[in-house]
Amino acid sequence: MLSRVLHPHRRTFTSLNEREILSLAVAAEEEDGSIYATYAEKLRPHYPATAAIFDGMAAEEDTHRRRLLDRYVEKFGSQLVPIRREHVTGFLARRPLWLGEIVDLDMVRQQSFEMERQAYLFYLEAAKQTTDATTRKLLGDLAMEEKAHEHAAGELEEAHLAEGSADAEATEARRQVLLTYVQPGLAGLMDGSVSTLAPVFAAAFATGDTSQTFLVGLAAAVGAGISMGFTEAAADDGKLTGRGSPVTRGFVCGAMTTLGGLGHALPYLIHDFWTATVIAMCVVAVELWAIAFIQNRYMSTPFWRAVLQVVFGGTLVFAAGILIGKA
Repeated sequence: MLSRVLHPHRRTFTSLNEREILSLAVAAEEEDGSIYATYAEKLRPHYPATAAIFDGMAAEEDTHRRRLLDRYVEKFGSQLVPIRREHVTGFLARRPLWLGEIVDLDMVRQQSFEMERQAYLFYLEAAKQTTDATTRKLLGDLAMEEKAHEHAAGELEEAHLAEGSADAEATEARRQVLLTYVQPGLAGLMDGSVSTLAPVFAAAFATGDTSQTFLVGLAAAVGAGISMGFTEAAADDGKLTGRGSPVTRGFVCGAMTTLGGLGHALPYLIHDFWTATVIAMCVVAVELWAIAFIQNRYMSTPFWRAVLQVVFGGTLVFAAGILIGKA
């Protein structure tokens, strides 16, 4: 219900008919195959073994596409419905790692795992909605093949790590934790740390009162946490993306947003204004550089770009709060 309000121009997956599901599946396989082929091309000069795996994955996606097209033409003719993932609720926009220089193979491995996981869940849900026995069999077969492809991410890991191969179930569990807890938590922490800077320091320099400043900071942190929590929960229901329960993700994101906002508000529990403010400023400096490091380490953002976006941008928000408070 909430996703319909936030995305009024998107169709719900359950509202799609068989023709639309097959058209969407063809478009999805074409996109995924193109992404894998691009990864193979970019990685071939330095990582030929990984490139070979992506070549194989691209070929598999093309095989799936042709099987889906054959079934579609057999039943509906040659004109596909122009429908893509972005037209349907429940799908998330992917970070286009394939468009830039690949600096982190871990990110590529994680994304390939997510893509295959989402394809598996897509075909499972699609098969449930289809009453035609032939189409249902095709979708079910593709679901099982996509499930087998999830292990390709493990092959990528084994190709470049000196250690022995990791346990497949443990590896999948770690990736699921990343999708359900780590990614929403990091997004919330970054938003809470930056978005609450202006109100906290505006209140501090406008009132000179540490108690009132703390209350403003508390309100800003809690409000941002509630907003981010609802936004994350409404982003998708997890059925097609494999990101886990929306309630869990929303709670994690909201809690970390609140925690990020409280970091520079808590010093104002100290009664001396300048002592509290200096400590809060030190906390802000640590927060901004820590966020830049997190973006670089876990989100594959080049370090100096992260510094520009987070440290420089956060400093501007911080300065705006002080200027507004002194006005």
